[in-house]
Amino acid sequence: MVGVASKVRNALWSLDESLQELTMLAQTAGAEVVGVIRQRLDKGSRTYLGPGKLEELEELRTRERVTLVVCDDELTPNQQRNLETRLDVKIIDRTALILDIFSRHARTREGQLQVELAQHQYILPRLAGQWSHLERLGGGIGTRGPGESQLETDRRLIRRRIQRLERELDVVRRRRSSYMARRKQARLPVVSLVGYTNAGKSTLFNALSRAGVTVQDRLFSTLDPVTRRIWLPRGGQSLITDTVGFIHKMPPAVSVAFRATLEELQEADLLLHVVDITHPKAPEQSQVVDEILEEMGLGDKARLLVVNKMDLMASPPQDGFQADDAVDGSLPREATVLVSAAMGWNLDALLEEIETRLGAMGLLSATVGTASG
Repeated sequence: MVGVASKVRNALWSLDESLQELTMLAQTAGAEVVGVIRQRLDKGSRTYLGPGKLEELEELRTRERVTLVVCDDELTPNQQRNLETRLDVKIIDRTALILDIFSRHARTREGQLQVELAQHQYILPRLAGQWSHLERLGGGIGTRGPGESQLETDRRLIRRRIQRLERELDVVRRRRSSYMARRKQARLPVVSLVGYTNAGKSTLFNALSRAGVTVQDRLFSTLDPVTRRIWLPRGGQSLITDTVGFIHKMPPAVSVAFRATLEELQEADLLLHVVDITHPKAPEQSQVVDEILEEMGLGDKARLLVVNKMDLMASPPQDGFQADDAVDGSLPREATVLVSAAMGWNLDALLEEIETRLGAMGLLSATVGTASG
């Protein structure tokens, strides 16, 4: 793992904290991390690292038989090429690593197409020096046109594949649009879970809907949106959607693979912002989610803060949690429900708050309140 701190670095995250997260990403992808190299630079470098740290990395590569170097920032094509030439080892950056994890976790056809499209759009400007890309992209003998260089042929193949993926995605999205239209006709309000990756959204989703969505203590364990119906305490009904988690330093190429999540969040009537209260960077993670929602144009969407994993911070509650139990007060206290999705603590209070919010928006039928709990 290699990271560089510069004067323009995000002040919310120290270099060590960012590298810790990068290490978790690499482990999620199945890598064994054998070393971490960090450096502070006042200006950018053609090899990402300065000369001294580059020599240190070369020594580490030889000593530990390193087969992969992961950089914490998105590399320019020249930086990646210069590093690979100098080190004679595969170099990837945070963007490529996240896309690799996405490709492992995408289950639906749309998710798989979105990730593959993002990967191809990422690879296109980085083709020079990519010695194994033809094998990955399906090229080979007979694909080369007269007078073309190998690089030109490769670019043509990738552009053709991108066009094909975009056409296939258009078909899949039209089908999903039809499904969402039918969902609207059912006149059921939609609640979407949103939050930093590994905040416990899927665990909460399963606890509320009994859906059996995969839950792992790994980053990005859920990629494809999943929707289920839930029943509310006073007889109301709602749809609830689990979506992919966010992460800081979200690269532009990665946002392409978020389109299904973006559309689900746009259609939602209420967002449940799930926060892992046990994480030392919980306030900063919460701020990252708020900033990404703003960038998506969802800053004004109705939102309820759900502080999760309280079982790791407190004893079982007698009469439900109180807002004053929110550890050090570093998170917003207004419109907050404290829960433990894993233990089932305070979920009734969460459902009641959801029903109250949706009812105040006029989104629940007139039968709400007439049915028994």
